Amino acid sequence: MAPSHSDSPLLFDLPVRPDFVLEKGIMRDGHAPVAGLDEAGRGPLAGPVVAAAVVLDPERIPNGLDDSKRLSPEARESLFLDIFEAALCVSVASLCASSIDGSNILKASLEAMRRALDGLTLRPAYALADGRDVPPGLACPCRAVVKGDQRSQSIAAASIVAKVVRDRMMVRTGALVPHYGFDSHVGYATTRHRSAIAEHGPIARLHRMSFSPFKPVEV
Repeated sequence: MAPSHSDSPLLFDLPVRPDFVLEKGIMRDGHAPVAGLDEAGRGPLAGPVVAAAVVLDPERIPNGLDDSKRLSPEARESLFLDIFEAALCVSVASLCASSIDGSNILKASLEAMRRALDGLTLRPAYALADGRDVPPGLACPCRAVVKGDQRSQSIAAASIVAKVVRDRMMVRTGALVPHYGFDSHVGYATTRHRSAIAEHGPIARLHRMSFSPFKPVEV
């Protein structure tokens, strides 16, 4: 039996910060420009999943790009502005909690990526998507890259844009329903959030009713 091959890098193979090596290789093969795809919000109990597509200018890559989870909120906000200033094109798309409940979070995340790519005003020749799955229905070839936001600067830029946009959406939601604390946990299953759900119940079309603790337990 032939050995299986994984795109998942060994720990010591990961760069300290993402670089532009994958993009350069694809561009040398004649596929330019290259878009990075990533999402934010797969794990929360509430709110949308948000995806971003970013086409970086190889001559103006912002300093400090990294996996959004490894950056402070202040660094993300600063890089968010740098990305919009320097990138050739940026697009964002989201799917709401009801759409997530109507399929599942993986399908919703991949669909958000597809919509984000489709929204780019500059048509990419190739895409790099974070994770193990290539979003279906893309208008260009795509490679799925495990830990892509730690390997590719284009994916890292998309992860920052998606994270900042989603956090801003949830903070604004928190101003409308302050007793849930969305401004602090942005929908994740913190103790404060779970306590608010227990006291006030879930919010229709905002909480993901297919997620535990909302989904009925089958007996």
